[in-house]
This record gives sequence, structure tokens and C-alpha cells, in this order.
Amino acid sequence: MKLIGSHTSPFARKVRVVLAEKKMEYDFVIDSPWLADSKVPNINPLGKIPVLLLDDETPLFDSRVIVEYIDNVTPNNKLFPAPNRERTEVKRWEALADGICDAAATTFLEAKRPPEQQSKDWIERQRTKVIRSLEFMAEELGEKPFCVGTHFSMADIGAGTALGYLNFRFAEINWQETHPNLGKLYAKLMQRTSFADTVPHD
Repeated sequence: MKLIGSHTSPFARKVRVVLAEKKMEYDFVIDSPWLADSKVPNINPLGKIPVLLLDDETPLFDSRVIVEYIDNVTPNNKLFPAPNRERTEVKRWEALADGICDAAATTFLEAKRPPEQQSKDWIERQRTKVIRSLEFMAEELGEKPFCVGTHFSMADIGAGTALGYLNFRFAEINWQETHPNLGKLYAKLMQRTSFADTVPHD
């Protein structure tokens, strides 16, 4: 298998963490749709990363589709519960985390445009989404050791990926101080090799 992505993409990091947790071998191909010579649009018509190329060259795209596929093809270290209320809860955490990453990434890209082309209202709206989602995430986590109770799951991978991306691109938000329970969770996740080896960088 080949994973097409970048070291900066939180969604690519999410997939890399899952592959590490599932102990699956793959080739990591660095590419970004923002590069002039990017091959991503030839693989994913949406022009987004990550893309997982299966051994038969079938491309899987959207990180949520990819991680569920990976979890289903190997029985070890299951990250999604069987279909029930708990599975829905895990997927809700993943959706929340992905939403934070979407809002943060679009804010970052908007801020890179020439100042006269930037929409301050758009940036503020996205930042408000992030702050509101962090508050919700902290309240939902409470004093639990993991996002959905007592065991590590896809919910924690999603949350950890989102928190790590905020550290990378928006350190000034300082969510660890505002929400110490999230800081405690992220510190615990960073003790796992899957997280420690995939810290985002330019």
C-alpha cells in the first residue's frame, strides 16, 4: 500500500497513526495538492490528501473512509467498536476532531492570502468554531482517561490529531492552559510511538 500525504496534513497524520497502531506496512509518498507538479488530482478527483493506494491501485480517499477500511481489514487493536451506541460515539468524536482540523486548516490558508484579499470575518468565524469545539471536547472528556471511557479508540486518535495540529499551526490558542484535561490526554497520547513519530512539521 501507498499513502499519499504530507507531514503537515492533520488528516494524513490521523491515517499514519492508525496504520502504526494496526502495525501495517506501507510506503509514505510525500505530495501536496498545493504543489505545481502535484500528482494528487490524478489519483483523487477531489484533489485532496490523504489518499491510500491499495495494492491493486484502488484509491481510497477521505481520512474517515481510509481509517475505517484499515480497521476492518485487520483484527488486531480494533479502533472502532461493533455497530452500536458506542461506535456512534466514537464516530461523533472523530467528526468533531475533523471539524476542528477543517476550520483550522482553512483559517491558515486564508491567512496566507494577500492581506487585501483576506476575509477577517471568515477567519474569525473559523476560529470561533475551533474555540467552541475545544470547549465541547473538554466538557465531553471530563475526567475520563480516554475520550470514550476507559479504552483507547479512534476517538482519541481524532482528538489527538486535532490538538496536535493546533499546537503546530495555532500555538497562541494555548488550549492546554484553558482545558488542562485535554492537555493531559494529549500528553498521554504523545507517549505512544504512533503519535510521537508523526508530529507535524514543515
